[in-house]
This record gives sequence, C-alpha cells and structure tokens, in this order.
Amino acid sequence: MKEWTEVTFFGLQYFLKEYLVGQVVTAEKIAEAYDVCQYHFGATFIDKSLTNPTNFNKAGWEYILEKHGGRLPVKIKAVPEGLTVPTRTVLLTVENTDPKCYWLTNYLETLLVQVWYPITVASQSKEQKKSVMKYYTMTGCALGKAPGGVCFSLNDFGFRGVSSVESAMTGGAAHLVNFIGSDNMYAMMMCRKYYGAMPGSIHECPAFSIPASEHSTITSWGKDKELDAMRNMLTQYPTGLVACVSDSFDIYNACENYWGTELKSLIESRPQPGGRLVVRPDSGDPKKIVLEVLQILIKKFGSTKTSTGHDLLPDYIRVIQGDGVDYESIPAILQILADNKIAADNVVFGSGGALLQKVHRDTFKCAFKCSEIVVNGKPAPVFKDPITDQGKASKKGRLTLQKLSDTNVPSGEKYVGSVDSGIAGGKGAYHVYGDYVTVADGKGDASKDLLVEVFKNGTLLKDWTFDEIRLRADLPGGPFIS
Repeated sequence: MKEWTEVTFFGLQYFLKEYLVGQVVTAEKIAEAYDVCQYHFGATFIDKSLTNPTNFNKAGWEYILEKHGGRLPVKIKAVPEGLTVPTRTVLLTVENTDPKCYWLTNYLETLLVQVWYPITVASQSKEQKKSVMKYYTMTGCALGKAPGGVCFSLNDFGFRGVSSVESAMTGGAAHLVNFIGSDNMYAMMMCRKYYGAMPGSIHECPAFSIPASEHSTITSWGKDKELDAMRNMLTQYPTGLVACVSDSFDIYNACENYWGTELKSLIESRPQPGGRLVVRPDSGDPKKIVLEVLQILIKKFGSTKTSTGHDLLPDYIRVIQGDGVDYESIPAILQILADNKIAADNVVFGSGGALLQKVHRDTFKCAFKCSEIVVNGKPAPVFKDPITDQGKASKKGRLTLQKLSDTNVPSGEKYVGSVDSGIAGGKGAYHVYGDYVTVADGKGDASKDLLVEVFKNGTLLKDWTFDEIRLRADLPGGPFIS
C-alpha cells in the first residue's frame, strides 16, 4: 500500500452550497426531527410506548430559527480548493459565532467530513497524472496543453461502480480537477452548477468524451461478423476520434487481421487532424496485454521515433486500457512500455471503481477534532493523545496553516511532525510537513494564515471557479498551466 504524502483539497464548496448556505433550519424540520428523535432515543426495544423527548436539542434549534433566521451561526475557514498540501496538515476549521450555539460545530462533523471523498479522489487522480507526465517526459512525448495531451490520458469510467449518484458526481468532479476525459455526466454538471465551469472558461466545457463501442454493440453482430461490427464503427463515425472494444473474442486476431489488415486503409484515411481510432483491450493482465497489443499495432502501422528513441504510432491510431487501471498499475504499465522502447503517448487509460470507489476515509486518515473550547470567557485548548496510538494525537487550540518559509519558531519551542515523531500531536505547537506548518495552540500569525474564510453565518464568502482550481492543482509544465 502506498504511503501517501500529500492531498489535493477539493469539494467543500459543493457541500456548503448544497447543504449549508442560506436558511437551513425551519419549523417543519425541527418538528420532524423532534418527532423522530424522541423515539430514536427512547427505550422502544423495551416498551414501544416509551419516548425520550429530552435528548433532542429542540430549544437550541428553535433559537437558531428565531435569532438567526434559520441560518447557521458558524464560520468555516479552509485551504483554497485545488491546493496540494502535505498529509496531516489542517484543511479546514469550524467555529461557532454565537456562544449560545457552542454545541453546533460538532453537529456539522458528519456532513463536513464527507469532503474526505472528493479530496481522496482528487489526490489519487493527481498522483496518476504525475505518473503519466513522468513517462511522457521519459519517452520523449510532448505533454501538450488542454484540451489535448496529458489531460486526456486518464478517463473516468466509474459512474456505475460507485455507491450513489452523489458519489459519482463529487468523485467524478474531483477527477476533473486533474483531467478532462470523462463519461460521467453528473460530474460535468456538478462542475458547471457548483464551480462555474461554463462556456468561456479554459475548456468551454469541463469534460469531454468520444463515440465508443461497448461489448454488446460488437457481440450482438455475432462472432462471425465481428469484422463487420468494427467496420461499422469506422463508417458510422468517419471523422474525429472513435474507440472500439476489441477483445470480445480474440484481441490478437482483432489487432493483427481486422485493424491491421482488413480495415487498415479505412483507419489510415481518416481525415486529419484529429481522425483517430482508439483500440480498446479490456481483459487479461494489463501489463502484458497493453505491451502485446502495441507491439502488433506498431508492426502493422509503423511508427516514428521520439527524441528519446521510443516508438510512437501514427496519429490516426492509439490504444486505451480501461481494465485494471489504478495509481499502481499505470506506472507499472508505462515502465514496461518504456523498457520496450515504446512511447507513453501510445496509450491512454480509463478507470472506474479503482478511481471512484476503491477509497475510504482512512486512505488519508481524514478526521474532524475539537481543538478549543471557551469556558467563562477563557479559551482552553483541547486535544486527544491515545497512549495506544500516537498517530491519532490531535492538534490543540486555534490552528493556522502557514508556509514554512514564513514561520519562525520562538525560543523554547521546536518543530514537530514527520521529522520528530517522538513528540505527540497534542504536545507541540509547530507541526511541519514539507513546505507547510500547521501552527497550533493559537500561536500562529493570522496575517500569514493560508486558510481562507469561505462561509460565515449562512453566507458563502468565497466562490472558487473550476478554472482557478485546475490551475492551482496543476503540476509544473502541466496541461492547464500550459
């Protein structure tokens, strides 16, 4: 299992706009919650007539309705969306703005911690982008710029493999922070609705796809007419890009005899620029199959040499691998190709469940902890420090996020963190990871705090655009910066 060292922050703005902005507390909601909770907390397993009307804070919610018009009296600060920071760094803070609503902050934990999911997808997606860019450079391929090049090299195939429509939407949008290839319509619509990814932005549209066959549209022709089915794909989509699944029966025969012989002239004559067949193997060991398929296609269609001496197919044909693709298999596949003098630009990838579903909250150990309370007007730091797991020690007091270069440790203090794991989290104030320092115990410099106030008392204060996020998340030389 990979030891993750950094995370890309994304997705909070969706949760704020969808669930917290404006009036969210109403008399009807309070009445419904009260009715449900008095039974939920009652002893109904003993006597169904018993209820417990006191365990629901009805008066507190009625106070928010009457005093604040149903708008939540809290302030949320967060890392700018798209920013990549080291793991174990503070990502957001939540503070009540009305002392009578001291209890409210933890009510928001369950919802706000769900940002772990788009954070995790965005972070793993970016890791895969690093791999692709590394091997493009290693094998002499141009990185390109949006909407082409590297940003089309990993495509979201994951809608059907996730737990819900909202998961598909938020996870798919997180992937689009790094790439533009997607078959996930809900992800694209989230970028437009919640992040302003509208015509006139960098790409006119946050995601792109191409015509593509699936197994049923090939196998319904029958095994004896697979060649006709493939020819039909080329003739129905005579220009631009088209992808065709090719392993329904015999991937080697399809590449050698169908694409490489019978249909070769149709493929070679596709109008340029932009005319391209993308051959899709979809079974077997990806590290073996991708290499073998490319070797056949290079033999049949020829190749040119990149600046590093690696073989690159003609522009009119490429391969997409959409089975068994994740952050570990992509670099493994590309390394095998490089070892066999085949350029990385010959293949793009599609990922489904591994991209959007094979993650969980502990992938990056996302957690929401109380760090400060105020008693009789005096602030007091709060932290946990389990003797059985020092890795769960939390940071204490008010937190700021600062650049290491902007932070000086006072005399008598010291940095704690990955370089000094002997000091538990609750016992130190300056937690350094990479180029960033989470300053705890209220000892930070507010003028240097990188956390941005994004929400206060029911109002969204910062509305990041998807273009801003993509640029902030991109890598040096990446397709969006370029």
